[in-house]
Amino acid sequence: MPIPRRFDRRPPERDTTRINDRIRVPEVRLIDENGEQVGVVPIAQALDRARDRDLDLVEIAPTAKPPVVRILDYSKYKYEQEQRKKAARKHQQQVVIREMKLRPKIATHDYETKKGHILRFLRDQNKVKVTIMFRGREQAHPERGEALLRKLAGELAELATIEQEPNQEGRNMTMMLAPVKAPPAGRREQAPSGDEASAPPPAPEGNGSAGTGEPAPENAAPVE
Repeated sequence: MPIPRRFDRRPPERDTTRINDRIRVPEVRLIDENGEQVGVVPIAQALDRARDRDLDLVEIAPTAKPPVVRILDYSKYKYEQEQRKKAARKHQQQVVIREMKLRPKIATHDYETKKGHILRFLRDQNKVKVTIMFRGREQAHPERGEALLRKLAGELAELATIEQEPNQEGRNMTMMLAPVKAPPAGRREQAPSGDEASAPPPAPEGNGSAGTGEPAPENAAPVE
């Protein structure tokens, strides 16, 4: 018998911000369209002032006594808020943690293959959790697992840094690797210093040079 599908019957989220006639209190603390404090006024006066300017009266601090309201264009205000949220999500860096599992007695070919996967994760700016799994008598020699982790970290030192040192928990030993941040492009190549840039070029070699000891002919063109 097929399992019936479950539908999400929750109502969509509503905008709970109270504006205009939805503000039902006798008095409010009003901020005008220029952001200046007007003071405590009756709600009717605040609504009339907003209508006269063809704007909205928006409650921005409902828990205050009395509530704080502001005169503004609510549609424009909501649009700007959404744009700020999108920009914040865009610039927020999402941390992804990948995991790679090894055995203390891993074969060389398997080790190189898994190291290649870790390199790819690090180049994608992902963190990598490396786990050594011990079985049976291998648990009596945790130093072998730690040596393997240290070896791996040393071979990946150009791309990774150890964020969490090797730590054993039960039958597993873990180490966290984080990608190394690349230096800004402008700092990779430094421009020559002022003394080096202003240094004159070396004198050309030829007849009349200091090394030959012979004077230059009188009709020779001057060297520029």
